[in-house]
Amino acid sequence: MKRFLPVAAALLLAGCGYVGEPMPPLANIPPRVSDLAAVQRGGRIIVQFTVPTKTTEGHPIPPPLRVDLRAGTADHFEESQWAAGARQIPPAAVDQGVARYEIPSADWTGKDVIFGVRTAAGNGKRSLWSNFAVVPVVAAPEKPHNVTPDTTAQGVHLTWQARGTLFRVFRKTGDSGYAPLADVPTPEWTDTATEFGKPYTYLVQTIVKLENRKEAESDLSDEASIVPRDIFPPAAPKGLQASTAPNSIELNWERNTEEDLNGYRVYRGEGSQALEKIADVSVVPSYSDRKAEHGKTYRYAISAVDQAGNESPRSAPIDVAMP
Repeated sequence: MKRFLPVAAALLLAGCGYVGEPMPPLANIPPRVSDLAAVQRGGRIIVQFTVPTKTTEGHPIPPPLRVDLRAGTADHFEESQWAAGARQIPPAAVDQGVARYEIPSADWTGKDVIFGVRTAAGNGKRSLWSNFAVVPVVAAPEKPHNVTPDTTAQGVHLTWQARGTLFRVFRKTGDSGYAPLADVPTPEWTDTATEFGKPYTYLVQTIVKLENRKEAESDLSDEASIVPRDIFPPAAPKGLQASTAPNSIELNWERNTEEDLNGYRVYRGEGSQALEKIADVSVVPSYSDRKAEHGKTYRYAISAVDQAGNESPRSAPIDVAMP
């Protein structure tokens, strides 16, 4: 028998046949939902939360998992009383682990509705109630309509129609998602952070501010898209002056300040003849007319041209006699 003792000791040291205190059984309880959120949008209340997949001990929840979302009111909230009188909401679809409910709000108009959720595993064990979301329900805010974007020199100017005192504007650029841009008190707004030639799509929503920093939202407007084009000419050049040189007439004027300035256009007419273009020049505000002939009088005017090819009105003309 003694020769078997070393073998038994080795097996024990290797972990085989270990004898110790029994492990406690798994509780297999679903965890409490902690990210329940709810907001009124139009005539519906949108409720969302993440559906748990692991127990409080980190193991898969025994199937099938049942979700119990309830909605009710209470003058003085007490969890058990609320749960007993709350309405049970039918299950909703789950997308990428998030449950989303769209619940008609009309039955609760003028009331504060309280939402809570808990889950139950296939073994019958239930989680605690989630965090509670309180939604003050109001008459459905009006959905903005006739959203119209127009190109202006300052940016894209939006107008729309809806009753309300606060509106939220969203914008999508190219293939990116929508992002909120501004909350404005009137049904118009100018997006100054735009560039000519880039596509933009807008949505507008009516917002009703409520107590405790809560708000109700209207349904989102229909999409309104625009690719703004530069159709805005520069200002007419100012301060045109001329002087004669031995073999030319020298012109200079004040520099235009437009960021997209591309250059200037020089016009000339002999005597009382009509002005005709004689040159396109760079952004340097000067020109030498070396084709002017002695003994003749010329009339000059200057226009500015931007990078989109828009031409400004002409400057005030001046007359110059070449001696």
